[in-house]
Amino acid sequence: MAANSNTGVSDLNVLVDSMFIEGGPIARELPGFEPRDGQRHMAVAVSAAVERGATLLAEAGTGTGKTLAYLIPTILSRQRVLVSTGTKNLQEQIYFKDLPALREALGVPFTATLMKGRSNYLCLHRFQTFESSESSDLFERPERAVFLPVIQEWAKTTTTGDRAELRDLPEELPLWREISAEAEACLGTECPRYDDCYVTLMRQRAGASDVVIVNHHLLCADASVRQSDFGEVIPSCATLVVDEAHQLEDIATQYFGVAFSNYRVDDLVRDGEHVLAASSLEPRLVEEISRALSRVSEHAQVFFSGLSLARALNSAESRARYGPDAMADHIDEGLSLIGALDGLEATLALSGSGIRDAGLEAAASDHESIATLQRRAGELRNDLRFLLRADDADFVYFLENRGRAFILRASPIDVSRIVRDALFDRFRTVVLTSATLAVDGSFAYVKGRLGIREAEELRVPSEFDYTRQALLYLPRKMPSPKSPSFAEAVAREAIALLTRSQGRAFVLFTSYKVLRTVQPFVEMALPYPVLVQGSAPRSALIDQFRSTPNAVLLATSSFWQGVDVVGDALSCVVIDKLPFASPGDPITAARIDAITARGGDAFGEYQVPLAILALQQGLGRLIRHRGDRGVLAVLDPRLRTMGYGRRFLASLPAAPVTYDLAAVDRFFK
Repeated sequence: MAANSNTGVSDLNVLVDSMFIEGGPIARELPGFEPRDGQRHMAVAVSAAVERGATLLAEAGTGTGKTLAYLIPTILSRQRVLVSTGTKNLQEQIYFKDLPALREALGVPFTATLMKGRSNYLCLHRFQTFESSESSDLFERPERAVFLPVIQEWAKTTTTGDRAELRDLPEELPLWREISAEAEACLGTECPRYDDCYVTLMRQRAGASDVVIVNHHLLCADASVRQSDFGEVIPSCATLVVDEAHQLEDIATQYFGVAFSNYRVDDLVRDGEHVLAASSLEPRLVEEISRALSRVSEHAQVFFSGLSLARALNSAESRARYGPDAMADHIDEGLSLIGALDGLEATLALSGSGIRDAGLEAAASDHESIATLQRRAGELRNDLRFLLRADDADFVYFLENRGRAFILRASPIDVSRIVRDALFDRFRTVVLTSATLAVDGSFAYVKGRLGIREAEELRVPSEFDYTRQALLYLPRKMPSPKSPSFAEAVAREAIALLTRSQGRAFVLFTSYKVLRTVQPFVEMALPYPVLVQGSAPRSALIDQFRSTPNAVLLATSSFWQGVDVVGDALSCVVIDKLPFASPGDPITAARIDAITARGGDAFGEYQVPLAILALQQGLGRLIRHRGDRGVLAVLDPRLRTMGYGRRFLASLPAAPVTYDLAAVDRFFK
């Protein structure tokens, strides 16, 4: 795009700027659109970054309209753009709402594809193998009788293979794990259903699109498997926009690590049994592979039983850090499992050679299925060996317990280099944006955590008038969060606030323990409906909150961000205490240790900035529109009594501060 010779301003910048003026194309096409200086400034900054091939950090306060501010310039640049969001809701809003509106407004033809993680899609080959299996002991389960016919009927007509079309399918249905397009079970280009595979078709659509919409989980998962021939699904793009960029470090930590779980082993054994039941292999080969699978299953059960017993005896936490010494009691069982996986891999290799040497065309599919099982057995063995050694200083090792899942994990302590090399360096232009990126008025924290060396920086203040729309309440007398009386004091203050707000509130906790203590007090004292995290799926609770007059929602960390409730339904947000990450969490502890080891101040450099961003996200649930009004309440006395409290207060919205419940009364009246 050429620059204007008189002004030095590019044609793209001029075009983008003209889109946002009063009476301009956007105002004419989008009902209710109001020109906003912050939105226009951000759009021009994105345009300039695209022109120069630069990295841009853009903190856009709530109400800026940042989605249009990055979509319009990237679309008008005519370079393919990859947009990654932190939440499914935003992903769908962009694809189903924003992009269709922009097609009319911009007057520029463009195509777009919404991409989800592979596990959202039906795998035609796995499903065919599943249906062909005649092993009754695998299928005599209630879920098969109920849901398999539904999936079979849907599979006859679907054009996308996206399980979202099956709205009544339970979120955690074990059956879906057996037939979904997981990367680990994929046969790649050798799959007999490769050409009509739903993931292949999604990849092809994305490769021909101008705008590709993904989420951070898929973005990081895709980057982590790019060394394989078929694992990646996201096409090459010139520009990357990371919306809700404050979440990227946590998600990258999850995907660039190593994990070994009882579910991974169970999936391998079950898929192996499916392949055998549906194959045309010689009975001798079937028997040998079946015995090898049984040995893996038996040794895995012994290994994980030992781990689960140790977890029950040693800790009530869901995640516990370990080192080489902690694995000493489990090393024999672990080595036996490694040996069983070795044996399975060797058996599958011999069987695959036999199938190939036989030269039977009908056995080609069997050969690829066996080869994939062989690869998976080897990967499991290598991962377990790495996790048992637990000696790589760049990783933190921990055991995680989630329901019936036991997972050995190794997560990178520092993902800055990984994110830079595996993600950012693949794009000409990178835009990272969020309502919460800066700490103490600087982007230094996020730049360090994400490995960003040089970047253009923009901070756009919120469009909302917090001095008029909000009130910040800090109680005068609260015990220390470490005090046994803290939870009851939280309940007392919450009841006082919720009485004045007539419900219509989120009460957000940093731990389930305090939530469970406060819950009965609130339920007994208030005449309003009380919704509690865990009683229903997250999306269902939010829908119920929106549709229930005077409702109160008690929730923890997963509700601190990505939740929008506009209007009077949400008029108060109460936060029990400053959201410091638990120093007992393995990843947090390892990062604290690493900063301390290099002579840094882990509390000031890492723990406080991380908590400030989390607090900003929690309080950001309240004001989502220019017509919203409400009270923000933080019940943690450390805001006033500790020196670092000033850093938190400086980061909060510029709302009037009160210590008096009478002022809350006046605000609501």
